[in-house]
Amino acid sequence: MKKVYLSACTLCTALGLSAQEVVWQKDIKSSTQDFLSQVTTTIDQQYLITGSSIQSDKQQTSGSKQNNGYDFHLVKLNQQGDEVWEKYFSGQNHDYLSATVTTQDGGFLLAGTSYSGKGLDKKEDSKGGSDIWLIRINEFGDELWQKTLGTSSDEEARSVIQTIDLGFFVAGNVQNSSKGYGSKDVWITKLDKDGKELSQLILGGKGLDEVEKMIPTKDGGALLGIYSRSSEVRDTGSGVRNPESKSS
Repeated sequence: MKKVYLSACTLCTALGLSAQEVVWQKDIKSSTQDFLSQVTTTIDQQYLITGSSIQSDKQQTSGSKQNNGYDFHLVKLNQQGDEVWEKYFSGQNHDYLSATVTTQDGGFLLAGTSYSGKGLDKKEDSKGGSDIWLIRINEFGDELWQKTLGTSSDEEARSVIQTIDLGFFVAGNVQNSSKGYGSKDVWITKLDKDGKELSQLILGGKGLDEVEKMIPTKDGGALLGIYSRSSEVRDTGSGVRNPESKSS
């Protein structure tokens, strides 16, 4: 059974809800179940569709690297919805693309959760468990650099932003970390523009804490939205911080 990866791209007028109309739509299908993670507007006002897919038999026979597991899947569309290019990034196991950010030079940084060791497109070995796999690409989908972040615990990627110094914040979650506080904590890493790790922070309490969203701030920092079941949240750098509100 075919699963729809992207059911529709919709462009609407600015005349209110009653005046909206579909300008075009595009179906991207495969013979497997695919997952859409994000639709990103590019600097040249085109669109990058990102998610995770198992490549088809046709793509395997055409020489594309594949492992019968989920891979990072990218499709770039122009303003008319026509395909500009399509790319896969594959490890030897399942790899799920979670977040994408458009960089100031017109490229992209991809952040996903990887269960793969070194092999195929993945150039670094696993740190243990699941890791965060970062891939920096240019506007044509060509790889510029990549990095694997993680520990012996399980990490998962959730969000990535570019900062005013052209570096990046990567946010995700880590389970049962020896440096953490509860069953799941928030993991934040700062990288420079070339992927060098500059700092790392773990936020959490005695309960379950998960980052849901991250946005850049004008001073070069980041604002995080965290789902928390902890009565108080600590970080690895400084004491106790009581959240102003928490989910129950």
